[in-house]
Amino acid sequence: MSGPLLTTAQLQAMLVGPAEERPVVVDVRWALGSEVEANRAAYLEEHLPGAVFLDLESVLSEEPADDGQGGRHPMPSAGTAQEGLRAAGVRADRPIVFYDAGPGLSAARAWWVAAYYGLEQAAVLDGGLAAWTAAGLSVEDGSVTPGPGDVELHPGGRQLLDADGVQEHLARGGQLLDARPAERYRGENETIDPVAGHIPGALSLPALSLVDDEGFVDAEHVVGALTEAGGRTDPPTAVYCGSGVQAAHLALALEARGVGPRPAVYVGSWSDWISDPARPVEP
Repeated sequence: MSGPLLTTAQLQAMLVGPAEERPVVVDVRWALGSEVEANRAAYLEEHLPGAVFLDLESVLSEEPADDGQGGRHPMPSAGTAQEGLRAAGVRADRPIVFYDAGPGLSAARAWWVAAYYGLEQAAVLDGGLAAWTAAGLSVEDGSVTPGPGDVELHPGGRQLLDADGVQEHLARGGQLLDARPAERYRGENETIDPVAGHIPGALSLPALSLVDDEGFVDAEHVVGALTEAGGRTDPPTAVYCGSGVQAAHLALALEARGVGPRPAVYVGSWSDWISDPARPVEP
């Protein structure tokens, strides 16, 4: 694959090749506050041909800690992610394509987790299910029984930061981007986390500002949005959000469009940052 984003035409072409060379297609349907039963039901009603359902909460995240450390969606251990991906039929010798119902948040989280654990043949279907159906391509209903998975995960494929790492990153002059909606960055309309505001020194670049009705915007638009936010393309960059989902989406936009160096991701994000009241908060 040429990069971490695939068009519907590219994926369609890959799915008509020899069976042993076709990518494993994984449906990561999810929305904040939705239950796995509802996500699975939506998958069973309509999904890409051969796609297997994967639950973000149980495979792409560990159980949140009672004290909030690690955030609302802690980074999954290699064991948790490997077991879930193998159950979905992910193999070491075949590419993996993740998609969701749109706009790509949960698929991006799946891609980033897979990439962090060394799966460089992982990608996201740009535009997800909506783009696939808009192109008039066929879908299926019902469940899919995957083949045996054998993937082995090893950390280090991407840079993962914790709260201390974020502070060190900023102290070295690194750039920190907040991927949440702008009003949450400003401390307005905070209905999810118990503390409003943002990490001091962070710039606001909402992940969802980098997608339109057709999928991720092009590199020119990403650079323009970054510049408008007060950022630059050259410094080391780290991204965060509320719980590490929109951060992965922003990381995907930057990496796929070749804007700056590969960003580090603070997966614990704002929900982890505020678990320690000693950490500074900017309203």
